[in-house]
Amino acid sequence: MTGRPRMRSTYLPATRKQPVRAAARSAATLVACASLAVGCGVIPGTTGGSGDDSITVMTWAPQNTKATNKPGMPAFAQAYARWVNAHGGLKGRKLKVLTCNDHNDSVAAAKCADRAVEENAVAVIGSYSQFGDTFLPSLEGAGIPYIGGYGVTNAEFTSPLSYPVNGGQPALLAGLGKELAGRCGPVALVRPDTIAGDELPPLLDSGLKAGGHPASGDQLADEDATEYASQSVRALDYAAGDLSDTGCVVPALGDRTSTFMDSFRRSREDFSAVRTATVLGSVDQTVINTTGGATVYDGSYITGWYPVASDPRWDAMKKVISEQAFGDNRIDPADPGVQTTWIAYTVFKKVVESLGDGEVNADSVRDALNNGMKISTGGLTPALQWKFQDVLASVGFPRLVNRKVTLQVVRDGRLVAARKGFIDVTRTLQNADLN
Repeated sequence: MTGRPRMRSTYLPATRKQPVRAAARSAATLVACASLAVGCGVIPGTTGGSGDDSITVMTWAPQNTKATNKPGMPAFAQAYARWVNAHGGLKGRKLKVLTCNDHNDSVAAAKCADRAVEENAVAVIGSYSQFGDTFLPSLEGAGIPYIGGYGVTNAEFTSPLSYPVNGGQPALLAGLGKELAGRCGPVALVRPDTIAGDELPPLLDSGLKAGGHPASGDQLADEDATEYASQSVRALDYAAGDLSDTGCVVPALGDRTSTFMDSFRRSREDFSAVRTATVLGSVDQTVINTTGGATVYDGSYITGWYPVASDPRWDAMKKVISEQAFGDNRIDPADPGVQTTWIAYTVFKKVVESLGDGEVNADSVRDALNNGMKISTGGLTPALQWKFQDVLASVGFPRLVNRKVTLQVVRDGRLVAARKGFIDVTRTLQNADLN
């Protein structure tokens, strides 16, 4: 997972060339994900296809890997389908949700996309993968929209068939940097030594720069390490280098952030006071609960895409979980992956409703999204509307339509809102140096 070249798109491409991965994707097509043997599934009692007046979609995410896992996303998608079908379906049509495990692997991600094509999925919804450059060309070739991806790669904000519901890592890190600029001395960023990780430093630095702060110290780490003692010491050395101003350490290691914090907790005893801060997805309330709560994270600022999990605007999502997934410990209403999946399916439901009695297929769903439809998510995000190129096209994010984040803070072991409403990071990203 190390030493890979950076591949960042900075414009809206008609095609995306991939000399190395294209061969893998072509090979994957021959062995498309057609059974549970490659990690794919379907709601029990249903099959793929569109010959029974049903609507077939897919949700994928990595599961049971040594790095970041998001089992709650496909699990919630299945629960949502059960809930929709128990309440009459989508405009009277049964919703079928195919699921797939991308294994945090580019070939497996391509297999998931190929299966979506083979099963005539009308959309891929609320999914997570680090390999947008691998799976998006398959979806683009079949005209299948990608609605509400997690936002972990820049490719999701360049593909004309991607319809993101949040600002992804770009918005989170720009917002965090802007907040830390006036609160921290030296800032050390600890991030994965991966292609997706390569995209993080300039985003955090764009926020720091907006606040008149020097760039962060970029610290690379394996995304699947079992301990981070040496990385913790390096980050602390950097952050504690200015004794006149308290430094900050920003771990952005996904599921391995808690592993890092365990090493960090032991290492920080030998250093002067250093603050921590991070982004939602690396830390949520569940992680805080399992890693010492107030003693480890208290005072940490965390940027998120949505309101805190206790906000009543999440009540409708929680009702779905209560009715159809009570006791399923894969589904945590505080997980931003689950929250993103809920919003993505909310968007899809409203698109289907807008089509009335017309045919629901990939073309009609895509056309509805492209024709200026503005979608409310009940206040969980600003109203969403996708244009061919939005205001951040000049810095390589033409599909980034939700440029607002929330600021949260850990107080007494609880993640609470640090301020009301959303923070707009449009200008910060417009001024970012992402080349």
